[in-house]
Amino acid sequence: MNFLKRFFSSAIKNISSKELEELLAKEKITLLDVRTKQEYLGGHIKGARNFPLDQLEAYKEPKVGPLYVICQSGMRSKRAASLLSKKGYQVINVRGGMSAYTGKIIGGK
Repeated sequence: MNFLKRFFSSAIKNISSKELEELLAKEKITLLDVRTKQEYLGGHIKGARNFPLDQLEAYKEPKVGPLYVICQSGMRSKRAASLLSKKGYQVINVRGGMSAYTGKIIGGK
């Protein structure tokens, strides 16, 4: 029973890009963009912090509240969410990533 409880409580939550958009309209969240610096500069969500997946081992911010992660398609953010979860963070992955996000972005052309 304890194993099942631990397994399900450690499962990473996923939200859609639409749910992220609605959440951003209501409250301030911690959003981590795990794409490369070039991708991030090409266009990102206002307030998102860039921390590329290949540098995530060095991420040591305080564990306060949920940490939302996004990438281009959802694949890298899924890996990032797994890694951050193992480090003790409460992580929420954004399915579909920036490709599915239809809200306002800054940067890029």
